[in-house]
Amino acid sequence: MALPFANPLLAGSSRPMPRAVAVIGAGTIGPDIGYYLKSALPELKLTLVDVSQAALDRALQRFHDYAAKAVAKGKMSEAEARAVTANLAGTLDYGDIADADWVLEAATENIALKRRIFADVEAVVRPDALITSNTSSLPAAQIFAELRHPERATVTHFFAPAWRNPVVEVVRWEKAEPAVVEYLRWLFCSTGKVPLVTDDVVCFMLDRIFDNWCNESALLLERASAAEIDSVAAEFVHAGPFFVLNLANGNPIITETNTLQAEIEGPHYRPAPVFRSVDRWLTVAPGKSVPVSPETAAAVRERLLGVLFSQSADILDRGIGEPADLDFGCRQALGFRKGPLDLMRDLGDDTTGRIVERFCAERPGMPEPRRSFAAYQAFLRHVLVDDVDGVKVITLRRPEAMNALHDEMTDEILSVIRRHEHDPEVTGFVITGYGNRAFCAGADIGRFPRLLGDAAGAAQYARDCSRLLVYLDSMKKPVVAALNGMVLGGGFELAIRCHGIVALQDAWMQLPEVTLGIVHGIGAMVVPYRRWPQASSEFNGMLRRAERLKAARALELGVIDELAADYPGLVRAAVARVRGLSGKVAGIPSGAIDIAPLDRIEPKAANGQVLSAEVIRLMESAIHEAASARTLDEALEVGYRAFGESACTHAAREGITAFQEKRKPDFTKTP
Repeated sequence: MALPFANPLLAGSSRPMPRAVAVIGAGTIGPDIGYYLKSALPELKLTLVDVSQAALDRALQRFHDYAAKAVAKGKMSEAEARAVTANLAGTLDYGDIADADWVLEAATENIALKRRIFADVEAVVRPDALITSNTSSLPAAQIFAELRHPERATVTHFFAPAWRNPVVEVVRWEKAEPAVVEYLRWLFCSTGKVPLVTDDVVCFMLDRIFDNWCNESALLLERASAAEIDSVAAEFVHAGPFFVLNLANGNPIITETNTLQAEIEGPHYRPAPVFRSVDRWLTVAPGKSVPVSPETAAAVRERLLGVLFSQSADILDRGIGEPADLDFGCRQALGFRKGPLDLMRDLGDDTTGRIVERFCAERPGMPEPRRSFAAYQAFLRHVLVDDVDGVKVITLRRPEAMNALHDEMTDEILSVIRRHEHDPEVTGFVITGYGNRAFCAGADIGRFPRLLGDAAGAAQYARDCSRLLVYLDSMKKPVVAALNGMVLGGGFELAIRCHGIVALQDAWMQLPEVTLGIVHGIGAMVVPYRRWPQASSEFNGMLRRAERLKAARALELGVIDELAADYPGLVRAAVARVRGLSGKVAGIPSGAIDIAPLDRIEPKAANGQVLSAEVIRLMESAIHEAASARTLDEALEVGYRAFGESACTHAAREGITAFQEKRKPDFTKTP
C-alpha cells in the first residue's frame, strides 16, 4: 500500500485534532501515552478508563508528578503544568467517554479482553470516533474482527517511555480506511512523534526485532551467562537484552509473542523454555561489563548479529516496513547504537553473508535474505522525497537531532538534486524539515574537534562541508527553502544558499557559532551581505551577538519571500515560489559590496553570555575582507580561512569542549 506522501505533514488533514481522548488502561503505558497527548495538546479533554479505582488514582497522580518534575527541570512553566493536569479525569464507566473523538486501548495483551473492551467502546462512542490499540504484537485483523465499524480502527504501537520515545508504529490493514492511517500519521508527526507505517503481521516491525533479539539471547544461555551476553551486546545496544527484560518485566511478553509467532510462522520462533522459569536475570547495568572469553564473545556476537540480520531482511523482503524506518526505529525506539542496515554496510557483504549463513545453519527455519546484501542498502536514510506538482520536496528527517546536517544527509540531498535536476518533468526543488520544531538545527560537529589547533585542516573541513552549498550556487533550476521552525547555524547557511525562502509565521533564525568560540565557516559571513545588503545591520547582530531573526522581521527585510500559517500552506508557498523562479535563478552577486558599519560592541551575546573578543575580532576582519573580495569564490575562501584561524584559538577549544561536556563555556579563562 503506497503512502500518498513520505512526509506525513504534506497533505495536511481535513479532520481536526482531537478535542476529547479516552485511554483505556491505567497501568504503565496508558498514562504515559496520555501524558504525551496532554503535553502536546494541553486543551485536550483526557479520560483514563480502568477497572480499578486505585490504578486510576495512581495514574492521575503520575501526571502531577511528571508535570512537577518538568517544572523543576525548567522544561515546563507553571502555567503549562496546570494545563497538562487540567481537564483530566479517571473513570470506571465507559459511559463517561461517549464524547471521545479517539479511544486508545492500552490494556493487557489478550485478544478476548481487547475484543470485550472494543464492544463496550463501540456501544457508547460515535460511529466516526477513532479506535486504536496499543498492542505490540497482536494483528489488527484479529483484534478488530468483531467491530461493527472496523474501518475506523487500527493499531498505534507506542514504545516506552511513551511520553518521551518519539517512535509510534501505525499499522495498515485491509479493513482500515487509508484516510485513518494518514490522519494518524499527520497527528503524530504534528505532535512530535515519528510515525512508522507497518503491515499487519505478528509483532509488526520493531517488536519482530526486539522479541527475537531477546529470545535468541535466552537460547544462548547454554553458551554464556546473562551478564556475559549483555556485556557482548553492549557493542550494539545501549542496554543489554536481559537488563531490558528486567526493566520491563518482559519474560512473559516474550513467551506470549514468540508463541504467537511460532503458531503463525513456524516452530523456529518458539520462545526459549527458560522464560517460563525465571523472574529476574542476574546481569549488568548499561556501561558495566563482565569478562567474556574471546571464543564465547565471538559466538554470542555472531548469533546476535545473525538474528538481527535475518529478521531485518525478512521485514524488508515481505514489505512489512521501509528500510529507513527500520534503521530509525531500531535506534530511537529500541536503543540500538546503529541500525541493522548500517551494521550490515559497515561489516560488508562478505562478512554479513558469512554471519547469516552460519546463523541459518544453527537455527533452521529462520528467514534467509532473498536479495543480495547490496540491494538492502539502496535507500535514503535521512531524507524523504515527495513530488508535489512537478516539484521535488526534500524533507530532512533527523528529528532526534532537530534535522541537523551531517555528511551522509548532505550527500543524500545532493544525490536527489543530481538525479532530478536535468529531468524536464521536474521544475525545481523544495528543502524543508521534518515535523514542526526545526528546519535544521545546524550541522553536527563531526570530526571538527579533532582539528582544533590545525588551521589548514579546519579550513579544508569548512570547504568540504560546503559542497552542497557551492553546488546550489551554480544551479539553474530553483531550490527554495521552506522553514518549518527554528533555523540554526549551518541550517541558516543552507537556507540562504537556496534561491528563495518561505517560512512559517513563528519560524526564527539564529547563528550561534560565536557562543561556541568559532566563526561561521560555510558562508554566513559572506552570502547574506551580498544577497540582502539592506539587512546588513541585522546580520552584524546575528553573527557577532547570536541575535535571533524572527520570520516576520526577515519578511520585512526581504530575506524571506512569504510567510505561511501551517505546514501544507508552507509547502504550497514554496512550490509556487519554485515555479515563479523557474528560468529566473539569479546567482549570488560578485564584486565588492558595501555593508553597514561594524560598530564596536561589548563581547556579550544577546542572551547575556560572555563571548570571546578575539573571535569577534576575527569575524569582523573576515566580514570586511569578504565584502571587498572581487568574486564570490574569493569571498568564500576568506570565510574558510577565518574558520581555520578560529579553530586555533583558546576560545574554540573551550567552546567545543563545553559543548561536548554539556556545560556553559567560560571564555574569560586564559590559556
